Amino acid sequence: MQKKRLLSGIKPTGSPHIGNYFGMMKQLVDMQGDYEVFAMVADYHALNTIQNADEMQKLTKEIVIDYLAVGLDPKKITLFKQSDITEHTELTWIFDNLVTVPFLQRAHAFKDAEAKGKEISVGVFNYPVLMAADILLYDTDVVPVGSDQKQHIEYTRDIAQKFNNVFEETFKLPTEKIIESVATVQGIDGRKMSKSYNNTIGIFDTDEEIKKKVMSIVTDSSGELPQNVYNIHKLFRNESELKPIYENLKGKYKDIKEKLAEDIINYFTPMKERREKFANNERLIKKVLKNGAKTASRIAKAKMDDVKTKIGVI
Repeated sequence: MQKKRLLSGIKPTGSPHIGNYFGMMKQLVDMQGDYEVFAMVADYHALNTIQNADEMQKLTKEIVIDYLAVGLDPKKITLFKQSDITEHTELTWIFDNLVTVPFLQRAHAFKDAEAKGKEISVGVFNYPVLMAADILLYDTDVVPVGSDQKQHIEYTRDIAQKFNNVFEETFKLPTEKIIESVATVQGIDGRKMSKSYNNTIGIFDTDEEIKKKVMSIVTDSSGELPQNVYNIHKLFRNESELKPIYENLKGKYKDIKEKLAEDIINYFTPMKERREKFANNERLIKKVLKNGAKTASRIAKAKMDDVKTKIGVI
């Protein structure tokens, strides 16, 4: 039986945190045997915030190393850079002529930026269209996302259906895959873990950095459990293991946090060790991206030839 195709991407905007790992990276690792996985470095999406060439190159290299360190196997998956496949931006322009301004104005990210009075670039406004092109180019079946990204997949289906209706059946309608237990990973301040909130714990932080951040978790002692600590801890241990730990250490918040820090460090130490090996292997990184671009380009080009035929430009 042919495997379903799964695609996900991460922007090269800095070292990944626990939310990135459990919300997306771990899912890719766990599913790389059961799905045909396409893991994309979304460098064009990152242009919204990274506008320095040296920084972009450095962060792109770093995120490839991170992908390999957490356990993605380039022999099983296709790991590639978005910018290496020109069809992404080409298809975006075609979709731009089908979607309307009011349609994009309903996007959560746009409304949030507008509500905060931010100056909004066309890239921010058009973000859902480029994301739709990313997904639809590869006849993607499944996209693993956090709950806050669900709207993007809905937009993708709407755009695909619009094209199919205007021209003819061309694009597969993908579905989102949300693992509820990690749909929204909580940060150290109780809000969603996000770099923009400065409330993250990095998966490749030093042991001391992890300890310091864990000790700074806002302690919610209104109930039986320090909920903010517990919500992060249950990512690393099942609740049957946590119950006796929290009962034995009831009210001892410092001890509980020390236990959480220990579990986080133990969990990520093997990945840190793998990362050190990959970090100095420039040749491997280039080879992985070259092979990934070759596979992705073949599929994307075939899809774009079909699209161009349907719209009448070839």
